[in-house]
Amino acid sequence: MRVCLVYDCLFPHTVGGAEHWYRNLGERLAADGHHVTYLTLRQWECGEDPAVPGVDVRVVGPRMPLYVSDASGRRRILPPLVFGLGVLWHLLLHGRRYDAVHTASFPYFSLLAAAVAKPLHRYAIVVDWHEVWSRAYWRSYLGRVGGAVGALVQRCCARVPQRAFCFSRLHAARLHGEGLRGEPTVLTGEYVGSLERPQPAPARDVVVFAGRHIPEKRVPALLPALAHARESAPGLGAEILGDGPERPRVLAEIERLGLADAVDAPGFVAHTRVEEALRTALCMVLPSSREGYGLVVVEAAARGTPSVVVAGEDNAATELVDDGENGFVAASASAEDLAAAILRVREAGPALREATAAWFERNAQRLSLEHSLETVLTAYERGTVAV
Repeated sequence: MRVCLVYDCLFPHTVGGAEHWYRNLGERLAADGHHVTYLTLRQWECGEDPAVPGVDVRVVGPRMPLYVSDASGRRRILPPLVFGLGVLWHLLLHGRRYDAVHTASFPYFSLLAAAVAKPLHRYAIVVDWHEVWSRAYWRSYLGRVGGAVGALVQRCCARVPQRAFCFSRLHAARLHGEGLRGEPTVLTGEYVGSLERPQPAPARDVVVFAGRHIPEKRVPALLPALAHARESAPGLGAEILGDGPERPRVLAEIERLGLADAVDAPGFVAHTRVEEALRTALCMVLPSSREGYGLVVVEAAARGTPSVVVAGEDNAATELVDDGENGFVAASASAEDLAAAILRVREAGPALREATAAWFERNAQRLSLEHSLETVLTAYERGTVAV
């Protein structure tokens, strides 16, 4: 197969779930003997080698800031437009080389470019829908007018003839509601690591957050919850790992609540530090309002550590928590509800850690990246991507 992967970011030059997915997919396809081209924006200095083994990385747009400079964490509009034009130009010139163009749905214009160029060529369009945003979320993200335009573009993309993959039942159902022709396939796995049953470590009296500090992660909400929980468990502490536009708010909340002696917030740290923090944490807390998957829940469970997530209409991470088996789903991100879930983990003690290890053992295969890659490769090999 001759496959063109399309995403405006490339790991490790930018870091995120989609970046990991496309990097791993490209390397696996190449290792299996497929011819792989990766279209992206430049994120490295001119003259540097992006170094993806076996993959032909093609730059179709210049290096540019992807996010606005304020604390909103929103994507800028110009880079997706530039990237979409670059993808269109490449596919108009070279689309005949490919059997399949496999693209992320977001940032949308690259998908529309693949659809515009398709009549000149014979490639199939394969689309990964990591998220499908609700109209309410579009309004909160871009305002009334911009949100309406964004929602319209998303709907147009959903109606492009395609083979669609989603990473949660939540977003698969939304995609169908947006007008997708046919049924999307849900890819259940993104975890890379040992699939053996973990041996849980003794828990420190510390909860851990690990991830980007962006508004939808709601990292500052963890601090009032910790203060509330410490009324019942005075020795409870927290490690807040990662960085982002919300970090000043996190540090301000630590100061405001007098938690400097109980909370360690070092910013970005080495991967080994994250692994050790997750392995020995009382629980991993993910207060997010919006998650397309929630990989960190699986990464915690792979170490026998339960998770606390928050119920919400945009939060697919709740699909990865079976209440009372590998953690708890808090009713909201309020201090009271988050603290109550954390204290439930604490009260459950080692029994919940053993239950989490058992949960991971039962689900490890379907949660593995390899499982999802096999599904995609099977679709390629059987020709079921043809649309």
